[in-house]
Amino acid sequence: MPPPSRKRPPSKAADQRNRQGRGKPKVCMFCTDRSEWVDYKDTNTLRRFISDRGKIRSRGNTGTCAQHQREVAVAIKTARELALLPYAVRTLAADKPGGRGRGGPRGGPRPPADEAAAAPDEATAPAEDAADATAAEESDEVA
Repeated sequence: MPPPSRKRPPSKAADQRNRQGRGKPKVCMFCTDRSEWVDYKDTNTLRRFISDRGKIRSRGNTGTCAQHQREVAVAIKTARELALLPYAVRTLAADKPGGRGRGGPRGGPRPPADEAAAAPDEATAPAEDAADATAAEESDEVA
């Protein structure tokens, strides 16, 4: 009986590498336009290269060539310094789906702002009335 083969079966990653490319390859937008440089003042174009969280997208996502990807990164960083583009886009926790369960932030939903604002006034109102009553009694005793 021959010894068992020590050769491993091909992995999924190797399988995918051996397959032919799917679909149409992405083409660099700047090469097709034959633009000489990437303008940092053209914020509408640069926004295409920024994710919804404010990160610079990779070459694989955008399809730019290596030279223009470097120029895009420099242009985005320059535009950020000049406050033409944001460094990070603000996201609210309520807008995001999912999470780690329990429905709300740290133990449940918060009470509405109306109830939260009304509660401290009610708590201090009896104390103020008691202070006014004692002041009135003192003024009656003096008179």
